[in-house]
Amino acid sequence: MVHWFLLYGAIALEIAGTTCMKLSRGFTHPLPSVMTFVFYGGSLAAMIVAVKTVPLSAAYAIWSGLGTTLTAVIGIAYFGDPVNTVKIISLALVILGVIGLNLQGSTH
Repeated sequence: MVHWFLLYGAIALEIAGTTCMKLSRGFTHPLPSVMTFVFYGGSLAAMIVAVKTVPLSAAYAIWSGLGTTLTAVIGIAYFGDPVNTVKIISLALVILGVIGLNLQGSTH
């Protein structure tokens, strides 16, 4: 169970790192620039420990799918990224893909 919490922690750290990347404005702002690397390093460390017991296909699908979706939501809500029907449908397909991979993996 701890490994699943580590996986979700890895996702949160990856999202924080990506957000800091945007806030760094091309690495011209020192604090978010440094925090980008700190958060990504923490994300990778948590992911490495999580995949000791969480199946790799499920872990990576959840990590990348939720990371992508939540980062897009932050981009829209906080940074004013444009939103349109195609973007919403695409994010829904990402979520459906993660669900599909996890359902497929549970049948073995």
